[in-house]
Amino acid sequence: MSLESLTASFRLDRSRSAASQVYEHLREAIVTLALEPGTSLSRTQVAEALDLSPMPVRDALSRLEKEGLVEIFPQHLTRVRAIDLDSARQAHVLRLSVELEIVHGLASTRSADIDKLLMGAVIKQRACLEADDIGGFILFDQEFHKTMYHAAQLMSVWHMIRGASGNLDRLRRLHVPVNGKAQTVLEEHTGIAQAIAAGDPAGAQQWVRRHLSGTLTELDSLRERYPDYILPMADFTDRAPVNS
Repeated sequence: MSLESLTASFRLDRSRSAASQVYEHLREAIVTLALEPGTSLSRTQVAEALDLSPMPVRDALSRLEKEGLVEIFPQHLTRVRAIDLDSARQAHVLRLSVELEIVHGLASTRSADIDKLLMGAVIKQRACLEADDIGGFILFDQEFHKTMYHAAQLMSVWHMIRGASGNLDRLRRLHVPVNGKAQTVLEEHTGIAQAIAAGDPAGAQQWVRRHLSGTLTELDSLRERYPDYILPMADFTDRAPVNS
């Protein structure tokens, strides 16, 4: 993505923090791989392109560095980091632990309104898959999971996990276009939603384990496909993916 393309869609909302908006805009570009690992960003050039002072850009890049998504070097140079597998693994463990509890609770209490929202997200995902719209498919993937957190009244946890999941999200972004993966995700979301609607906590948890562990079991093939996108981690393959 060129600097012009990066900044063309940016619209500053004067009622909100400029640094937060720059952070959100850059983070979205990084997580969706529009800004690929290894891409260089000049703080000064980004600020000029966005018609902002350097300070909000600096603050945004500092937040992204803390999330492990960029590296900041002297002389105002910043580079998008390759995917950190240890960070992805830790986000996976956190998310799996939380979502197992969430689906257990939702299936135990049951709500027709929640069932409708979850199946609505599945229907939207199916439409995106049929239209070969991977970006939309991933957007509604997040909507599906966000709906569960909202129903469980855990939106603060949702935002915390989103902030910690940049590397995991990039890994999944590489995996979804692989043949058959999107269809598998759709089947897993359907399984989760149906188990919740049926009041089957154990079944819902089984689907969540299967769903959230899929990408980590494909690390070798993803490394082979995208060697420049993923940081080497010698001992990672010795660790079994968490499935319980």
